[in-house]
Amino acid sequence: MFKANMKYVVLVGDGMADENIPELGGKTPLEFASTPHIDKISNMGVVGEVKTVPDGFQPGSDVANLTLMGYDPKQFYTGRAPLEAVSMGIDLDSDDVAYRCNLVTLEVLGLTIFMRDFTAGHISSEDAKVLIEGLNEHLYDEDIMFYPGVSYRHLMVWKSGSTEVTLTPPHDILDQSIAKYMPKGPASQKIIKWTTTAQIYLKSHPINQARMSKGKNPANSVWLWGQGKKPDLPTFKELYNLSGGVISAVDLVKGIGILAGFKAPRVPGATGYLDTNYAGKVVSALKILEENDFVFIHIEAPDEAGHSGILEDKIRAIEDFDRHVVGAIFEALQGKQPFRLLILPDHPTPLSIRTHTSGPVPFLAYDSMGIFKKQVPISGPFSEPGAAKSPLKIKEGHRLMKLWLNGNLEPGVLQ
Repeated sequence: MFKANMKYVVLVGDGMADENIPELGGKTPLEFASTPHIDKISNMGVVGEVKTVPDGFQPGSDVANLTLMGYDPKQFYTGRAPLEAVSMGIDLDSDDVAYRCNLVTLEVLGLTIFMRDFTAGHISSEDAKVLIEGLNEHLYDEDIMFYPGVSYRHLMVWKSGSTEVTLTPPHDILDQSIAKYMPKGPASQKIIKWTTTAQIYLKSHPINQARMSKGKNPANSVWLWGQGKKPDLPTFKELYNLSGGVISAVDLVKGIGILAGFKAPRVPGATGYLDTNYAGKVVSALKILEENDFVFIHIEAPDEAGHSGILEDKIRAIEDFDRHVVGAIFEALQGKQPFRLLILPDHPTPLSIRTHTSGPVPFLAYDSMGIFKKQVPISGPFSEPGAAKSPLKIKEGHRLMKLWLNGNLEPGVLQ
């Protein structure tokens, strides 16, 4: 049951979950990383396992974070891009179709074109804005409009458009030939036309010429994917009788939060990468809790590190999450009022394949009054193997939110 004056905080380390890695002595990055704050909390809380991506869905952050916020994707998911459109303040008409538009780096070797970098070298938002706005002039078509977002993440809206096309997320095909991942379906020819025209414009742009002269990856193509129409969600208040906010550098997560009726402040310096403004996110979250009962804090850096395939970066991202977010939030709330924490990834992003998988992830539930520890006295560490051994198994991931909010994580109710 909900308690008076209780504060509820969800801390998401995007893509933290991984696989056993030989270089780490068979441990996962989450097991290997130094996480003293998470370790302390796990000793006072309980660890379980939750399936965040329902069968039949692609293992994206869109589906997984919708699940984590307590919404059943089978009922509410319409596509990734329209969720981002909400965060960017783009008002879609009912027949508009939004497409996620990455600025990417393609490389030609012989007769083969490879997807080298789905972030275009983590291009700055300032440079990206110039390129994206230039596309609206160079690709003038009364049916489409490009909207600049953050870093490499942007949107294209197709007025009265079509969703009848099969598209692949660029982070799923790193270092692969793009030939077999070209658009397919009735709307594919238009997508290919717009992409090809964009490549001609981007190739010779001064920003890309300057990037290449400095040894940086050029943003030499757009990549369209994640299409969908305007979604409609009941608010979090309507579902769970709580008001709150969402803190994230990622428009996708902020868009879900806005649809849920949350406050979604823009945090200066929030990049979604290792250099993100952790302190600013914590300050913004605590400010939300001054007037509300719930906040959802999303940290993108572990996922970006997973996509990069760089082991050291993923360990650092997990350790930064523990130190700058988990530790800071726990210290700020400790001893002031009753509170609950829910700490978890949204999905695995294994370094071995550099993309998402749909396997279950560990979760850590903590209650300052000790309610969860009373329900499950013996619990393992917050890790993939620890969660796999836990009696807490949640197969329908969207149920976790209600169970956690209600303080009811007894193993018998989760089957």
